[in-house]
Amino acid sequence: MSGTLFGLTFALAAPFWALMILAPRWSWTARVVGSPLIVAPVLLVYALLVLPALGAVLPVVTAPTLDGLRDLLGTADGAAAAWAHMIGFDLFVGRWIWSDARERGIPALLTAPVLVLTILLGPLGLAVHLALRAGWRRTAGGGTRRDGGTDAVAPAAPVA
Repeated sequence: MSGTLFGLTFALAAPFWALMILAPRWSWTARVVGSPLIVAPVLLVYALLVLPALGAVLPVVTAPTLDGLRDLLGTADGAAAAWAHMIGFDLFVGRWIWSDARERGIPALLTAPVLVLTILLGPLGLAVHLALRAGWRRTAGGGTRRDGGTDAVAPAAPVA
C-alpha cells in the first residue's frame, strides 16, 4: 500500500503546481489555488501512512536521533510518509509564494522558476522567493518597482 500512496502523493499535488506555473493569471487558478485546502488530499495520504504507524513514529519525532530517523525513513512506509510530508509542505509554501508574488506584483515569469525550484528543493525555492520579495516593493500607486520607488509601473490588478 505504501508504494501506491507514494505514487499518488505527487499526482494529487501536480495539478495545483501546474495551475500556478502554467496558468498563473487564469481566473480559475485564483479560485482553486486561493484555498489552502488544496493540500488536503496530500495530508490525507500522509495521515493514512502515519496514523497506523504512530507507535513507531512518535518516539522518533519526540526524541529524534539520526539513527532513529534513518531507521524510520529506511522503511517503505517511512519513506512514503516523509515524501507525503514534503509534498504537502512544499505545496503549501508554493501556494503562499504564488499568492505573495501576486500581491506584490512580481511577474509570473519570475515566479514560475521559483515555484519549480520549490517543487524540487523546497527550502531553496522559499529562500529565493524571500530574497526576491525583499527587493520588490509595492508602490503607493499600486504599481511595483524593483528598487522600491514610487512610480507605478504595473497595474494594481493581480498580474502574477
